[in-house]
Amino acid sequence: MTPAPLYAVFGNPVAHSKSPQIHQMFAAQEGVSIRYERRLSQPETFAREIAAFFAEGGAGANVTLPFKTRAAELAHECAERAAAAGAANTLIPFSDGLIRADNTDGLGLVSDITRNLGIPLCGKRILVLGAGGAVRGVLQPLLAENPAELAIANRTHEKAQALARRFGIAAVETGRLKSGFDIIVNGTSGSLAGTAPDIPPTAYRNCALAYDMAYADTATAFQTAAAKNGAAQTADGLGMLVCQAAESYRLWRGHTPATAPVIAALRKAV
Repeated sequence: MTPAPLYAVFGNPVAHSKSPQIHQMFAAQEGVSIRYERRLSQPETFAREIAAFFAEGGAGANVTLPFKTRAAELAHECAERAAAAGAANTLIPFSDGLIRADNTDGLGLVSDITRNLGIPLCGKRILVLGAGGAVRGVLQPLLAENPAELAIANRTHEKAQALARRFGIAAVETGRLKSGFDIIVNGTSGSLAGTAPDIPPTAYRNCALAYDMAYADTATAFQTAAAKNGAAQTADGLGMLVCQAAESYRLWRGHTPATAPVIAALRKAV
């Protein structure tokens, strides 16, 4: 009997990852059996572990922090969105032994906002907070939605300026942010530490959606600050997590899972 195809997520830490649960729900939708494992990796062994995983027949890999940049570097080829981000969260093997890197984070964000939340991005003024790898991975897909404006702001303005130049967008100093943005996306790591971005409260005024790329069992500090200061709606990044996973699953298996029931199941389990 042929064993079920094996997938894995590589990271450090990785014990908290919901990826095995998410992908098993996707497989149930498709009516197939898969294996999906968490693999704790180390910087000095990551490349060897990826090579060994695929040499032993691994059918696909997800990559999380802190290895996304390294994943893009070790692949034999990169999808355009992975090349633009300089990072990959999905590795796809080919029969000739080559590995292709892709980045589904940005598509996951866009899909959750436009499909699950029902908010179009075309023609909207969008502000993204942060200038790290998480933000770098979502800018190209956001631009592809043809917003009226896409701007970034970061505590270290020079980092925001450098990233803005790379993508041909505007960088705004955090202290000078004003109201007028339709959508504000938090890509900083502050929510993981329970702190909201240090921006003027008036920046949230008249904002239709304040979206945190992080997620938690309760509202994040960013969501709380946004709601308190005038944002009409807030959301955390659980939907983004599921939607980026769905795109990885599609790349591996050619099947597009439904994300809404998976998001609902994860919410219910909290």
